[in-house]
Amino acid sequence: MKKLLIASYDMEVGGVERSLAGMLNHFDYESYAVDLMLYRHAGEFMELLPAAANLLPEQPTYSTFRKSIYETFRGGHLLIGLGRLLSRLHASMPGRKASTESGYYQMQLMWKYTLPFLPRLNQEYDAAISYLWPHCFVADKVTARTKIAWIHTDYSTVETNVAMDLKMWDKFDRIVAVSEACKASFLAKYPSLEPKVIVMENLTSPEFIRTMAAKESAGEMARDARFKLVTVARLSHAKGIDNAVRALKLLRERGYDDIAWYVVGYGGDEAMIRGLIEEYGLQDRFILLGKQINPYPYIRCADLYVQPSRYEGKAVTVTEAKILGKPVLITDYTTSRSQVSDGVDGRIAALSAEGIADGIEELYLRPGEREKLADHCRRTDYGNSSELEKLYRCMDEADAKEDVLSAV
Repeated sequence: MKKLLIASYDMEVGGVERSLAGMLNHFDYESYAVDLMLYRHAGEFMELLPAAANLLPEQPTYSTFRKSIYETFRGGHLLIGLGRLLSRLHASMPGRKASTESGYYQMQLMWKYTLPFLPRLNQEYDAAISYLWPHCFVADKVTARTKIAWIHTDYSTVETNVAMDLKMWDKFDRIVAVSEACKASFLAKYPSLEPKVIVMENLTSPEFIRTMAAKESAGEMARDARFKLVTVARLSHAKGIDNAVRALKLLRERGYDDIAWYVVGYGGDEAMIRGLIEEYGLQDRFILLGKQINPYPYIRCADLYVQPSRYEGKAVTVTEAKILGKPVLITDYTTSRSQVSDGVDGRIAALSAEGIADGIEELYLRPGEREKLADHCRRTDYGNSSELEKLYRCMDEADAKEDVLSAV
């Protein structure tokens, strides 16, 4: 039996964490002994982890990456706290390009300055998987014959230090992108890494999603007689929830008074989004449902699923909405066409508040078109557990190389 390590940050409610749980629940535990390293044992999705995956004890130094700098100092991790403080100061130096996503660069620096003070994992593995960037832990603190890292985002939209990233990526044997478009955007930035990159879609279980959708009620949303939109996403710049609020304002100005938009999720932009809702007088129309462990009942009772993102790698929730037979509308972010075939299983709207409003208006006025999209989704099998075979092949490559060398 081969020994495998999978590392990630935590199991807070999010698409990456849900896809990790999906992969772990499909794994071949007869062939692989799986250790799971979570930097912090936190999050509502902890309950989705299968018992067959061995959860390693939480290490206090690594748990600091999901805490504030103040909490890190207060917990006695002085060197880690200093490293994180230095990364913040470095990232905000005068002359640096201002960017909404400059936090990516700060995360690189955080790992650079704290890495010397982080302990190694004192075990050896046949393969080690780093599931969420930055991948420095598996790159520098784990011993494994094969190292594999995941790409979940559109790299054309984020600011990173290319030289620092390449130094990290060079320590991996394989890089897994969650879609072809995600792979293309990554290679546009790092063309030298092309031989390492493969595509493996996020695993989805239609049976699990349908079971969870029927398990609970959507509460007040289920009793709302209006035309209901739903979005499941973090409240962040990337997910474009602010544009969703602006789009609903435009729809109201056009006279559509019977449309309500429900958002399942949480995040750092909540105060700003609530401010927009109040400014536009949409308190009874744009409804934030907060963090929900089970978002599927809300998707199930929606008339239209909308993903207003500015960028995505591949949105897990869009596929989940299609599994539940919902018409979907997504924005024209760079990787959108890897997820929706426009006019076949969903629609793609211009990436703006006006574009979102136009797309919703068209589908609102055309129930036949909504039913056509939904019917296509209902007739499609979105199960893809066979994707794991690609990962197994990656992990077997080291054995094949050793067999060749021993035969020479």
